[in-house]
Amino acid sequence: MLFASTILGGLHPLLAVPVAGIVAAVLALPVAGLMFRLRGHYFAIGTWVVAEVFRLIAAQISALGGGSGISLPAGIVTAMASSRQLREFLMYWVALALMVAVLAAIVLLLRSRYGLALTAIRDNELAARSNGVDVARVKLVVYVLTAFGTAMIGALIFLQKLRISPDTAFSVNDWTAFVIFITVIGGIGRVEGPIIGTIVFFLLRQTLADLGALYLLMLGAVAIAVMLLAPKGIWGFFAERFGWQLLPLERRLRFAADARTT
Repeated sequence: MLFASTILGGLHPLLAVPVAGIVAAVLALPVAGLMFRLRGHYFAIGTWVVAEVFRLIAAQISALGGGSGISLPAGIVTAMASSRQLREFLMYWVALALMVAVLAAIVLLLRSRYGLALTAIRDNELAARSNGVDVARVKLVVYVLTAFGTAMIGALIFLQKLRISPDTAFSVNDWTAFVIFITVIGGIGRVEGPIIGTIVFFLLRQTLADLGALYLLMLGAVAIAVMLLAPKGIWGFFAERFGWQLLPLERRLRFAADARTT
């Protein structure tokens, strides 16, 4: 969507980033109606099928290069920044601002009533529904917000690369396998987990990328070792052992008698 609005619509590339998020959020509404009919592993398989459908649709758009993809024209690139150094400087700060905004939104969401509802749905969807949680609405809100955030991040990534193709935009390795790896080794259920997982992943990639095919085998070995030795991830291990919490999300029940004494 970023390349379409920039090349075909004449929109500034940075302004096209939130536009891509809005379009993805709108498209997520009908997709959610279909996906929420599935449960468990069927839901996971269904999301892969939907991604493949969108890849095939994108490959049919000849104005955007079809299956081979397209690069941003030089005029649009120079309009964003006059030099490569200035463009990379701009992209760095925009990416940093977007990361801070997304993390803040996640923390605020998880500390809100929707966060409590999500916890209840995660533990037992039937029990959550019986206690008055509107499961369908909560899932839809989170699904749409996730589509909005991930679309903006993806748009920014390909804006930095200056080229996009259906195969790279919907790559299973880049957008599924590596993300699962980052979450598993960092720690599931904590905001800090994926941050630690991302740092570890890029350190491993910088160190092992020259090994070729062995690189992926080493990543798999690291993931298996972490799952066996620290089932809750690296940050989960240290959080339980030392009580570390950079972004605490837990709530503690306080009774009226305790509140009067404090």
